[in-house]
Amino acid sequence: MKFIVSSTYLLKQLQVLGGVINNSNTLPILDNFLFELDQNKLTVFASDLETTMSSTLEIDSTSNGSIALPARLLLDTLKTFPEQPLTFVVEDNNTVEISSNHGKYALAYTNGAEFPKSIELEDPVKTTVTGDVLATAISKTIFAAGNDDLRPVMSGVFFQFSTESLTFVATDAHKLVKYTREDIKANQPAEFIMPKKPLNLLKGILAASEEEVTIEYNENNAKFTFENSELICRLIDGKYPNYEAVIPKENPNKLVIDRNQFLNSVRRVSIFSNKTTHQIRLKIAGSELNISAEDIDYSNKAEERLTCDYSGDDLQIGFNSRFLTEMLNNLTSDEIQLEMSMPNRAGILTPIDGLDEGEQVTMLVMPVMLNN
Repeated sequence: MKFIVSSTYLLKQLQVLGGVINNSNTLPILDNFLFELDQNKLTVFASDLETTMSSTLEIDSTSNGSIALPARLLLDTLKTFPEQPLTFVVEDNNTVEISSNHGKYALAYTNGAEFPKSIELEDPVKTTVTGDVLATAISKTIFAAGNDDLRPVMSGVFFQFSTESLTFVATDAHKLVKYTREDIKANQPAEFIMPKKPLNLLKGILAASEEEVTIEYNENNAKFTFENSELICRLIDGKYPNYEAVIPKENPNKLVIDRNQFLNSVRRVSIFSNKTTHQIRLKIAGSELNISAEDIDYSNKAEERLTCDYSGDDLQIGFNSRFLTEMLNNLTSDEIQLEMSMPNRAGILTPIDGLDEGEQVTMLVMPVMLNN
């Protein structure tokens, strides 16, 4: 078994696949990349049993075979090479010899048959979406997903596909983000919960990609196919909470403000807030927004005044500044609207501008009780 491949081309593909591999694996074989050679096509796999990803590379070869190579060692070696052709030759003594312009390197390999096989999806449902749309949907929602092992359904992003739109939702019970695309439709309704790790991989690979991504899914697994790669992952099992019931419908108090100004103000004031609650207070009267925070234990306090467009009753409401900052950071609009009903009901944050046609973002942040 022998093949020739460009060093930078191989490194680029392997770095993407390397994101799948865990630092500590239960099976030693999972510390390897699986190389499957079929004439001038090389398919490389990486897996952690839950997620398996593969990329197909065009190379120069006439042989067939499959071997597993140590991922960390291979990546560390490839990073040091300038662009050049590398020749891989499988020797009889259970090593692979890599020849470069400067020298030769031998590394031990494992039999490829030991590597876990990827799952074949039975009767999947298909939907197609462009890469950048999927990457945007993921980055707009994933930060709001929880990390609670006791509630695994909330540790992923909920994909809700219908014949009218695609909706992506994430929540950790303190904040919730719902991202909808009405310009893209699925052939038939479907719902599934995607874990964070494969989503983070997809987000990195598909950012600014115009490529079509085919999403196939059944009850247990989802498969994403794009360009020369595919990613298969196990879905999170369970029923997603009824998020629509949490979003307050009647919100008579509406505040419109410049996003950057509001974000910077919240950032500054929150430095003076209590280090465990991160509580800041918004006091709105007329066209004036007063943002304040106090840490009684250390006698630290801060207060800022901003002008805003406000319609509604005078209101005082408390928020966790960390959640508010995360949400404002995640939006890209110049102006945002914050809708509220009462100090103990969630506030709804929406961008006013900067959205594509058919794109909607709704962010919900739970208030914290103010100690008057």
